[in-house]
Amino acid sequence: MTRITPAEPPYEPAIAAELERIMPPGVPPLMLFRTMAQSPRIFAKMFAGGLLDKGPLGLRHREIVIDRTTARLGCEYEWGVHVAFFANKVGFTSEQVAATVTEGSDAACWTPAEQALIALVDDLVDRRAIAEVTWTALTEHFDEVQILETIALVGYYHAISFPRSSAAAIALICPMWRCQPGLIAS
Repeated sequence: MTRITPAEPPYEPAIAAELERIMPPGVPPLMLFRTMAQSPRIFAKMFAGGLLDKGPLGLRHREIVIDRTTARLGCEYEWGVHVAFFANKVGFTSEQVAATVTEGSDAACWTPAEQALIALVDDLVDRRAIAEVTWTALTEHFDEVQILETIALVGYYHAISFPRSSAAAIALICPMWRCQPGLIAS
């Protein structure tokens, strides 16, 4: 049951243009995007603040941050969308996909740089602060611009997770991508 009905075509011209820009050819707009399209203002703000463009982090690092953030926040839908669209593209193994949900930041399947990114996500989700040990690990692998991008990604996907996982918001289910509740490591 959805609490807010997703928009259906025909979309307003600005929304239609943005959906066409962000979705791969032949792939229908995601339900999250269609739901946010019910409020053109929110839709526009969401994409104006998006961080899916080419930034200072490589695609693999960006996806580690997004997958871990959405997994830790219980946002199964967004986690699943990113796994479905990007896991193979960035070379994640099935062990690494599972580790975004079930393992700590020290999981052996990650490089030290990737472990530092996961530790950053965990610090921000758990404490809204970055531990000194995490900061030290980050600065061994990333420059300040990359670290700022990472922090912004965690914040952005935290915000994206609210409408996806809040009982007071939209209830959208995509069972084929479901995380198993209670398995997310802290």
